[in-house]
Amino acid sequence: MSLRFKGADLRPVLAEAIANQGRLILAKDQGVYFLAEHGERRPDNRMKLLAYAVGCNPDIDPFDDWWELARTELGGDDFGEFFDPTEGVFARILHSNDDLMLSATATHLSLEAVSPA
Repeated sequence: MSLRFKGADLRPVLAEAIANQGRLILAKDQGVYFLAEHGERRPDNRMKLLAYAVGCNPDIDPFDDWWELARTELGGDDFGEFFDPTEGVFARILHSNDDLMLSATATHLSLEAVSPA
């Protein structure tokens, strides 16, 4: 199985990371999401732009559902993984209508651009 990130949600985060000359971060903690290393913050100091995996957004998905999906796909530990937003699959996502599929093993993350669902 894998996690889907909608390209429409991910493109603004990619653009923000590139504009601010920072990296893209995949985070697993309160949900699973991508964010720009340097980006605009909301009044509560949370990042304004986040691209959540489908089914892993604690603001809209029931806790037990998103927590179990995140644990099943990425394990039980919280983490952050850094990426260059201008390279590889991210460049393709930025300049297309594609979504991003993320799959993981114990030692590797795999990213693939796919047609929108």
